[in-house]
Order: sequence, then structure tokens, then C-alpha cells
Amino acid sequence: MVGMAEGAIAHGAVLTHKTTQAYEIIAAYDNGDPMKNAQIAIFSPNDPVVPWKTATTDEEGRFLFSPPSPGSWEVQVRQAGHGDLLVIAVDDPATAQTDGAAAQKVVPQTEEATAPSGTINPLQKGLMAGSVIWGFVGTALFFSHGKKR
Repeated sequence: MVGMAEGAIAHGAVLTHKTTQAYEIIAAYDNGDPMKNAQIAIFSPNDPVVPWKTATTDEEGRFLFSPPSPGSWEVQVRQAGHGDLLVIAVDDPATAQTDGAAAQKVVPQTEEATAPSGTINPLQKGLMAGSVIWGFVGTALFFSHGKKR
């Protein structure tokens, strides 16, 4: 007896960040649930292979970090097979000028950036359903031929 399984609940990951005195990483699943205690690996612009820092998010899926130098910092968040990579461009505060004169202290503005979510579009759903049906048909044809003697 072959039955159809109930639809599986799947979700991707959504990462955002806000620029304050430090960078606040906000990690959540695409359904809005926070990625509690998710593993974080931060890679510096100088070494994209070895993590500059590793840590975990808090109970709300948040983590703060202050990069010591400008450049493109990569933040990788993973938990139970879900995760994403966020690239944060850090500007050099010493390059900000007022009227072409002295450098000023840069007060970061609040920004939000969202990484692409892992949602499934209708075309992907149709392709998956077609693949499952094709698999059932192929299996049925295989077993319907029986053993040849």
C-alpha cells in the first residue's frame, strides 16, 4: 500500500544587519522565527578562508561585531542545515572629509540589508511535483513487468 506523504514544512534563512556603532546581525528563518544560538563565522577582507571570529547568536538571533578595519567582511550564519552568507562593506571612517578639510568622526546611519530568502516559487513547486509523479510512474512500471524467466 502506497500513500502520499503530507506536505513537508521547509524554510530558508533570512539575514539582515543594521549599522550602528557596531554591526548588528539579525538572523531569522524566512518564517520570522529567530535563529537562536546559531553558529557565526566572520571572515576578514584579508583572509576569506580562516574565520576572523566565531561566535553564536543570542536567543533573539542577534549578534554584534565591530570590524577593526575597512573592507568587505563576510558573515556566515548556520544552524541545523540552514544559513546564509552576508557581505558587509565597511568604509574607512578616516576617509570621510568635511568641506575637503579635516577628517570628521563618522556617525553610522541605520541601514538594513536582506539576503535572498530560500522561498520556493511556483515553477519550482511544479517541477518538484512533476518529479515525484514521474518517480511513482517509473517505479510502478518497473514492478509491473515482474521477473522474466
